[in-house]
Amino acid sequence: MILKKAILLVCAVKIMLPLTATANTTDTDINIQQVPNRPKNIIIMIGDGMGPGYTSAYRYYQDNPNTEEVEETVFDRLLVGMASTYPARVSGYVTDSAASATALSSGIKTYNGAIGVDEHKNPISSIMQIAKQKGMSTGVAVKSQVNHATPAGFLTHNESRKNYVAIAESYLDTDTDVILGGGQRYFSDELISKFKEKDYQYITELSQLDNIEKPKVLGLFADKALPLAIDDKTSNSLKRETQKALSLLSQNPKGFVLLVEASLIDWGGHDNDIVSAMGEMEEFANTIEVVEQYVREHSDTLVVITADHNTGGFSIGANGVYAWNTKLIKGVSASPKRLAQNTKDDPNWQQNMINSLGFTPDSHELQALATAKGESTKALTTAIKQLIDQKSNTGWTSGGHTGVDVQVFAEGPGANLFRGHQDNTDIAKKMISRLP
Repeated sequence: MILKKAILLVCAVKIMLPLTATANTTDTDINIQQVPNRPKNIIIMIGDGMGPGYTSAYRYYQDNPNTEEVEETVFDRLLVGMASTYPARVSGYVTDSAASATALSSGIKTYNGAIGVDEHKNPISSIMQIAKQKGMSTGVAVKSQVNHATPAGFLTHNESRKNYVAIAESYLDTDTDVILGGGQRYFSDELISKFKEKDYQYITELSQLDNIEKPKVLGLFADKALPLAIDDKTSNSLKRETQKALSLLSQNPKGFVLLVEASLIDWGGHDNDIVSAMGEMEEFANTIEVVEQYVREHSDTLVVITADHNTGGFSIGANGVYAWNTKLIKGVSASPKRLAQNTKDDPNWQQNMINSLGFTPDSHELQALATAKGESTKALTTAIKQLIDQKSNTGWTSGGHTGVDVQVFAEGPGANLFRGHQDNTDIAKKMISRLP
């Protein structure tokens, strides 16, 4: 009996490679009849840059120090496996977000910078496009600009992630039902008019989501990326976008595929900014809990959560000290960049800085901040980050990506397929195998 179950599982996850190199291909060589308990809906959630250090750190960040145990998080509850993230051989072992998004959406490795194309720059089918061909609804809810690497890798095709305007224009032809995030600067008035001609409701404020009852909707809530959670504590932007996307996409009786990206975890990692990174992790965890509850109430829904790569080489503990001071990190009231900006034209900036940091630097540290302030806002931002790192024993090895494996989390019908180690391309193939 055990052997029979093992054989069935192998059959269920053995997906054929590759998807054919055309954007309108429907034949993925997947025998979905061998995959039991297929969901009606699939939600893909990506913590951009969220390597294992971030989820471990969030556990300690949210820990109640007055209890004996360290409380589990939503990441602990849903953890099922790990995934490798390397791109196509031509780009080595360390991926960027574009190649990783393409792998996670299509199941095909490609070069760094590629958006929905293979190594030869041929368009390849993504889970979103396949879902559309099956009559399902699709949507993206992100904190970056909506035409950034990750959402673009799921929705469209371009040889370079840097072609932001062309990527934005290509969204007209995707028929994506819900597009929520930032990026107003890339959508001209003419382009917005074309979206409206295709019956899209266009909104620019999160509060306007309350008035949207039917797809289609294009919501661009910032010029570029939405504000950091630590600097915008009341908007809960990703959570609100996700809730509305679920409400709208659920109206399709044939089901939906939704991408949710916590984009700015990555930006905090690139900046070696632990305060902002933990703020984004908290917002992502809160959003995942909303989706977790949705899955519990809708047993026909599968959620798969992962990271596209690790960013910053973040370490919990540094400086040879066996400690990590979460109380100090949580005591900082805004991002280092915001704190530095607030010093402009402020004669009492040192005391206000102390109040915002939540701790008092010594005389040498205050002098270092003053020297940096005299140079530039950027220099002061860096000095604040380094001070927080030193005081909290936070470590970084890079301002870019690293090649470590990332975690995979899942719940719902088919979640067991994601157990153990897999490649990021396997995640795509397994999700595609789940489509009705």
